[in-house]
Amino acid sequence: MLQSLHVKNIALIDDVEIEFTDGLNILTGETGAGKSIIIDSVNFALGARMPKDIVRSDSDYALCELVFAVDDDETIGKLGELDIMLTDDQVILQRRIAGGKTTCKVNGETVPASVMRRISEHLIDIHGQHEHQSLLYRSNHKLLLDSFCGDGLNSELCKLSELYDSYKAVKDEYEHALQSRDSVAGELDYSRFVAAEIEAAALHDGEDEELESDYSRMNNSRRIAETLSQVMLALSTGDESASSMISYALSHLRQAVDLDDGARALFDQLTAAEDVLADCIRSMSAYEESLEFSPEDYERTKERLDVINNLKMKYGQTIDSINERLAAESEKIARLTDYETYISDLEQRSRELHDKLLEVCERISHIRRKEAAILQEEIVAALNNLNFLDARFEIAITSDKEKIARDGYDDVEFMISTNPGEEQKPLTSVASGGELSRIMLALKSVLAKRDNIGTLIFDEIDTGISGRTAQLVADRMSDIAASHQVIAVTHLPQIASHADTHFVIEKEADGMHTTTSVRVLSYDESVAELARMLAGSEITDAVMDNAAELKRNAGRYTD
Repeated sequence: MLQSLHVKNIALIDDVEIEFTDGLNILTGETGAGKSIIIDSVNFALGARMPKDIVRSDSDYALCELVFAVDDDETIGKLGELDIMLTDDQVILQRRIAGGKTTCKVNGETVPASVMRRISEHLIDIHGQHEHQSLLYRSNHKLLLDSFCGDGLNSELCKLSELYDSYKAVKDEYEHALQSRDSVAGELDYSRFVAAEIEAAALHDGEDEELESDYSRMNNSRRIAETLSQVMLALSTGDESASSMISYALSHLRQAVDLDDGARALFDQLTAAEDVLADCIRSMSAYEESLEFSPEDYERTKERLDVINNLKMKYGQTIDSINERLAAESEKIARLTDYETYISDLEQRSRELHDKLLEVCERISHIRRKEAAILQEEIVAALNNLNFLDARFEIAITSDKEKIARDGYDDVEFMISTNPGEEQKPLTSVASGGELSRIMLALKSVLAKRDNIGTLIFDEIDTGISGRTAQLVADRMSDIAASHQVIAVTHLPQIASHADTHFVIEKEADGMHTTTSVRVLSYDESVAELARMLAGSEITDAVMDNAAELKRNAGRYTD
C-alpha cells in the first residue's frame, strides 16, 4: 500500500506530505484547490511526463516521493525480477526535476523513468479523470480481458511473441527470396567474381604489414646505406675509430695489470666492451648486406602491395575483413547455386512456424474464452450493484486464423444492453459518460480481485452520476476498500461520507503567493466538509444534520 506522498515545489504546492491509511482514503476540496495536482504528482513520481512549467516559479527544483509498504511474496518476486530489492519492506520512489533535467531513484538508486513505470505496474493502479473514455476504444477491450486472465495467459503471450518474431523474420526472408528470383543469375555471377578475385590473391595473415615494411626499407635503402657507412667508418676504420681507440687503450691497460693485479677488473670490462663493439660491427655489416636487393624484388613487392590495397579498397580495410567477405560470398554462392532448394527450405520453415503459431494462438483463445465467461458474469453482478438493474454484458470474441498478430488471432469487443428490451450493442456506441464511469468502476472492482496491486486511485470517477447511483458507487468503492487501499478524489458527499480517512485540499493566498495544503479531518471536520459539499457556501443546521446522517449511514463513525 501507499504509505506516504511527499510533494515539494510542484505547481501550487510548496511542501506537502500526506500519510495514507488502509481502506478508503478520500480527498475533497473546492474546485481549483489543487486536487488534480496531487494525482498529477503521483503520476509524475511514477515516471509520467510532466509540463515544463511544473516547478514553482519561486523555486529551482521540484520533488515528489512515494513510499510503498510491500508484504506479499508475489509482488516482492516481481520487483526482484526488475532488480528492485526492498529496504525495511518498503519501496521508495523519488523523482526530482531541476534545470530541466529529471532524476529518478528507487530506494536511493538512480534508474530510468521507464523502470519507474514498470515498478508502478506492480504497486498501484491509477484511474484518471477521463480513463473511462478508454472503453470507447475497442483495442482496449482485449487488454482489459487479458489483465483478468492472469499469468497463465501472460506465459502463452510471451511464447507467442518470440515465435511471432521468428516467423516474421523467416517469412520476410522468404518473400524477399521470391522477389529476387529474377536477379539470381546476376547476383551469382557477381559473387563468383568477388570470391574468385579474393581467392586468387591467396592472402595470409600479416602479409600486408610485412610487405609494407619491406617496401619502406627498399625505398629508403640508399639513405640507410649512407648512414651505415658513416657509422662503420666511425666504429672500425682509421686510427681514430672506436675499435682502434679501444685496442690502444687495452694495450696500455695491460701494462697496468702487469704492475698491479687490482687493475684487472678494469681491463676485463674494457675487453668485454671490445667484444660487444665487434659484435655490433658484424651485425651492422650483415644488415648492410641485406639492404642489397634486385629491381625484380622491388617490383614484385610493389605489385603484391598493389593487389592487396586494391582488394582493401573493394572488400575491406584489413585482410581479416577481406577474408570475411570471401566467406560471406562463398555462403551466398552455395545458396544461389541451388536457389530453388533455398526457397523451398524457407517456405517449409515458414509453414512449420505458422503451424506452431496457430497452436499457441489456439491455447490463448481457449484461455480468453474461458476467462471471458467468468468475467462477464462478474461484471453483470457488479453492474447490478451500480444501478444497472437489468444490464446484460457480453464479451464477444471472434477468431481469424488469417490474421495472426503478436497477441494472437482474437478480436475482443464488449457488448452491453443497459435497458430492458434493448438488444446488446457494442459498448462503444451505447454508453453515456456517466454509464462509462460506472462500467469502468465495475471492471476495476472485478479486476482488483485477481491482481495483487495493493493501491487503487480513483480521480473523480463520480463524473456524470448523482442520487441513488452515487450512493451505489460509494458502496462499491467501500467494498473494494475492504481488500485494497483506495485513494479517491471526489465531488460527491455520498462517496466522501464513506471515508476511513478524509483529507481536505485547500488553497491559501497571502497576497504574494498562492499555495495548496492538505490536512486530515477529524470526524466533526469531516461532517462540516460534507455539509459544504452538499450546500456550498450557505451551511444551515439542516444541512449539517443531513451531513451527519450521511456519515452515520455510511457506518464510518469512530471515536
